[in-house]
Amino acid sequence: MSRWHKFLVMIALGLAAGLVYGWVISPVEYTNTTPDTLRADYRCDYMLMAAEVFNANQNVDQAARRLGILGSEHPAKIAAQALNYAQQANFPASDLALLQSLATALQTWQPVSGGVAP
Repeated sequence: MSRWHKFLVMIALGLAAGLVYGWVISPVEYTNTTPDTLRADYRCDYMLMAAEVFNANQNVDQAARRLGILGSEHPAKIAAQALNYAQQANFPASDLALLQSLATALQTWQPVSGGVAP
């Protein structure tokens, strides 16, 4: 075998060993991550839970706070993204109605400023 063949075989073996180690022996385990790192389907499930709570208490401020942990975007945009995903994933009509209700309420919601009025 020529030097090039030995070199390529060793590269392939090293790559294979690295993949086995990284994927099988010692894979990365995420713990205590923030909800903004969730996949789109889990984000939508979280949104649906927030929409169910909103449906029960009609408190837009609480709903916006719940959605605030999903990212720095305006909660109405986060709700619209979840509604879009739910429509594409063929969620039941009752779930779509809950998400739509929350998204509609958040469109006009404005955060309360923390400052004191003069």
